[in-house]
Amino acid sequence: MHILGVTEHPTAAWVTQLARNFLADAGERSDRFRYLIRDRDAIFTAAFDAVFTAVDIEFKKSAPQCPKMNAFAERWVKAIRVECTDRMLIVGDRHLRLVLEQYAEHYNAGRSHQGRGLSLRTPLDDPHVIPFPAQRITRTKILGGLTNEYHIVA
Repeated sequence: MHILGVTEHPTAAWVTQLARNFLADAGERSDRFRYLIRDRDAIFTAAFDAVFTAVDIEFKKSAPQCPKMNAFAERWVKAIRVECTDRMLIVGDRHLRLVLEQYAEHYNAGRSHQGRGLSLRTPLDDPHVIPFPAQRITRTKILGGLTNEYHIVA
């Protein structure tokens, strides 16, 4: 997951610029994306769609009022709310950006995922490495102790 931006009032131009920024950051990896699933919000204009079609990413619109069609995004929203923002008092835009970026880093590299079929590995774990138990495990506090990551000490 990637946090592309935070704003109180998103506009079509803002979302289109975020799409351009995302593809620029993805660079050569953008060819790994084949589809973009999006809802029918008015901020997703033809200019937004053109950003992705220019790099051969086909967009699919979800059906009206069908949140299950975009289950991955809905699961991400639920995870970040339940595990992070519902437990914190966010004091401003800058604070929200910091919290979301730190949580996204934890989500991608430190948080185990049951649905991956990889025995609770994170998305960034090497599938060819088999973790062995160690004598000592250290705990790293994330977001001031809101959640924790545990690492084996060699």
